[in-house]
Amino acid sequence: MVQRLFRSLCAAFFITGLAACGVEAPSAEETQPVAPQEATPHSERAGIGIAPEFNERTLSAFVGVIDARKTLAVTDRTILASFPLQAVFNQLATQNGTTGFTSTQLFRQLWDTQNAAPGQGDLHLVTNYAHCSDNIGQLNGFPYVCRPAEGAEAVDTTPATMATYEAVGLYNRFDLAPVDGANCGEYRIVYAKRSGGGRNFIIFEAVLPNPQPTLGIEGCRPIANFWRNLSDDTSVTSRATKLRAFYFEGRDVSTNQILSMPVVHFDNYGNRTGNTGQVRTNQFRGGPWMLHEFKTQRTCGTSGCILKFVPVTVKTNPFGGLFNPSSADTRAAQFQSHFLTQVASLAVNNINTFSYAVPDSFNSGQSDAQSGGVPDDYVAQFGAGASTFRTNIQSKLTAIGSTLTPDQIVARAQAQSCGGCHQRSNGAPLGGGLTFPSSAGFVHSSEFTEAGPDGERFRISPALTGTFLPHRQQVLASYLDTPVRNAGFVSQSVPTTVLAGRSFTVSITMKNTGTHAWTAGKSFKLGSQAPQDNTTWGVSRVLLGANEVIHQGQQKTFTFTLTAPTTPGQYAFQWRMLQEAVVWFGGFTPLTTINVASLTVDPCNCPSGSICPDVECPQPQ
Repeated sequence: MVQRLFRSLCAAFFITGLAACGVEAPSAEETQPVAPQEATPHSERAGIGIAPEFNERTLSAFVGVIDARKTLAVTDRTILASFPLQAVFNQLATQNGTTGFTSTQLFRQLWDTQNAAPGQGDLHLVTNYAHCSDNIGQLNGFPYVCRPAEGAEAVDTTPATMATYEAVGLYNRFDLAPVDGANCGEYRIVYAKRSGGGRNFIIFEAVLPNPQPTLGIEGCRPIANFWRNLSDDTSVTSRATKLRAFYFEGRDVSTNQILSMPVVHFDNYGNRTGNTGQVRTNQFRGGPWMLHEFKTQRTCGTSGCILKFVPVTVKTNPFGGLFNPSSADTRAAQFQSHFLTQVASLAVNNINTFSYAVPDSFNSGQSDAQSGGVPDDYVAQFGAGASTFRTNIQSKLTAIGSTLTPDQIVARAQAQSCGGCHQRSNGAPLGGGLTFPSSAGFVHSSEFTEAGPDGERFRISPALTGTFLPHRQQVLASYLDTPVRNAGFVSQSVPTTVLAGRSFTVSITMKNTGTHAWTAGKSFKLGSQAPQDNTTWGVSRVLLGANEVIHQGQQKTFTFTLTAPTTPGQYAFQWRMLQEAVVWFGGFTPLTTINVASLTVDPCNCPSGSICPDVECPQPQ
């Protein structure tokens, strides 16, 4: 199972010593210093959050009933008191299932990755986990520095160190759910160190699998409704109970319905192939501010299982030196060539929806939010001088009619990096009248408090309150307001005249504009509306292919053969989507009249309105 699920992660970070822990030792091949590869790279901008279906529409009435501070960003201390860090690590350790593997050991192992090998050798910590000095201090071939100040969190062998952390925010990132409903977005818990010296943050970012994937994004509606309904609950104590049950049990206590697997589960933080989340850290016990990313990994042998955190690349964070036109890195030319394909998406002139994709081979293992002129300073790396890279970016901008400059495109890419979003891009001009909003000083979810409607709450950044939360509010409202089943007519190819009794082919293209995926298994099909029976054309239903899935925003072209009536005349032709035995839905195809012409015609004296056989007629004398 390990090889099937996480061969790349195992190859990167297994060291020797597994057998001593009751697990089979890795082969020599598995210990080679190969950087881990992420199957589904994470981005802060993805899914329905940047999809036109949820952004290019009039705001619905749902927007007015969504309270962003109850449904999207929950920072009330009364609620967060139900989320001690110990509870998260306890649940992960219990799920792992091996007697004697404690939550404290798991917490210490996370932070011992920031120490040089061999790290803590006191024994109960397993020895086959990664350290910052592995692979000559590199991850993915890029620098990965040791952070001994944060590594000191691994020293304490009691739960006391964990108690210095407090939950400061719960975040609903339903906007990251993909349009096809492959998952239902991310659900985060942010922990901040509030005593013991230095600032330090752990962010658990769980990706929830879709509990009903055959429905597409519609399968996520119960989860979206759970969060929306929190806006109606005036009791902070009640909301605390509901959120605790959702995160730790996957249950809605209002209905006692199981919505999903528990949010807090090691599979949701990395131990799954695709559609999984991560754990990220925002570190400043020692400078500079540095952001790292981890995946949970569970490996099992004959004597039990080991759960650990594995350092991975920080997604959408290409190594900054790749932006340097003069870079000697062998990957620079490949990255710059790829970057040109992303110019159009970065040029989208919306502060919430411009974006770009970064193949993981270009991502760094860390993101520096503070130091000037370092590789993570993309703008400085790109420079101000003439270069082929600059010229090529300008050519792409010119081709799409954009007035942005290459420097502004690179500045937008920097704003998408962790370090850029958290500090480096604060107040940065991005062109097109856009300015990137400000964090709350290297963080968006702060450990500092303020008065709120329900008592003390933790402060969040101006970027969240003024820019990002209103957008997420719109996206969630648009989803909730979208019909479950809906369809739009796109085009059709239909003859105006056919021969009586003869077969002919037509095609009709429809677009899924609802949240329910169209599949044959759920009885979605195209049905005749004029007429509604099959006596006219011989067919009244056109089925989807057995393995076809048409998600929201996708189109389906139905191409099928009909048989004309034997009686000449004018016949109506109109179709619509339906889910058999459930409902007709969506737009109609245009009502069209097809002329059915007689077969009994003189081929050399063909009357008007008839289809004439293709024969050679005698020439007039």
